[in-house]
Amino acid sequence: MIISRTPLRISFFGGGTDYPVWYREHGGAVISATINKYSYINVRKLPPFFGYKNRIRYYLNEETQTISEIQHPSVRECARYLNINNGLEVVHSADLPAQSGLGSSSSFTVGMLHAFHALQNHMPTKRELALEAVYIEQEKIGEAVGSQDQAAAAFGGLNLIRFGDGQGLEVDPIAISRERLNLLQDNLLLVFTGFSRVAADLAKIQISVTNKKKKELQNIMGLSHQALSILNNPNESVDEFGKLLSDHWSIKRGLTQQISSPKIDEIYEIGLKNGALGGKLLGAGGGGFMLFYARKEMHQVIQSALDERMFVPFRFEFTGSKIVYFSHD
Repeated sequence: MIISRTPLRISFFGGGTDYPVWYREHGGAVISATINKYSYINVRKLPPFFGYKNRIRYYLNEETQTISEIQHPSVRECARYLNINNGLEVVHSADLPAQSGLGSSSSFTVGMLHAFHALQNHMPTKRELALEAVYIEQEKIGEAVGSQDQAAAAFGGLNLIRFGDGQGLEVDPIAISRERLNLLQDNLLLVFTGFSRVAADLAKIQISVTNKKKKELQNIMGLSHQALSILNNPNESVDEFGKLLSDHWSIKRGLTQQISSPKIDEIYEIGLKNGALGGKLLGAGGGGFMLFYARKEMHQVIQSALDERMFVPFRFEFTGSKIVYFSHD
């Protein structure tokens, strides 16, 4: 039996520049951090005593005779990619809900690949996991997804992720003092808007307007470099990093009409009126989690103003996808 644990992520800057249709021509740059909320994949070879060969459990239960019959696209394509055909049981669980802007789909794929590799007694590098997950999601499944979530889930940590031609992908850890790192973490608030959405559906719309939004995407990419400069300058207040989140949100919400909504705008405005210095919706838009930056003494005020919403405490994590249990039994 094998259990993989793969982190979810929050994306600060650069979302939208990680789609191949953009970065293969213009390059891309994203700042993100993985958090101590995880996707768990439990895998084992299924004993030959059942009326089916494969058993897959997530929010649905699947029992199939062949890999091709598996409905879950990530499980099916990861198994095909690694030529796993000997009978399989897969069980998935997660700390936070899917379709909420935290990169859960890619965390699932990275964790699935990691567990399947371990089943074959192979330990892939983080780069292998990231690139294989990008390939599975974009080429084999054909989803309209970017390339940042797979890299974040595989590598873990607070990073600048850069994209270039072909499969060019570089993950550069952001080296800041522990004091500044703790200050950044302490000043972040994660709030669930209560709305879920299918990220790939929204991404299709955004990808379709990419050529019409070159100026906006160049500005979004520029914010990543500006934010990196703030973090790397010990004389610059971390508050300036937080304020840039609103600049990013202002640009992003104008890319398509589906990214925001009156309810999302209301939550955002309440946060800013009650002490947040900046904020943005995470992920492709339409719902999920919103991230606020506010000095710690203002957190209770914001939570009281949004008392009908769920706030999720978190810390950054720096391991990325990991095999937490391995047994030949």
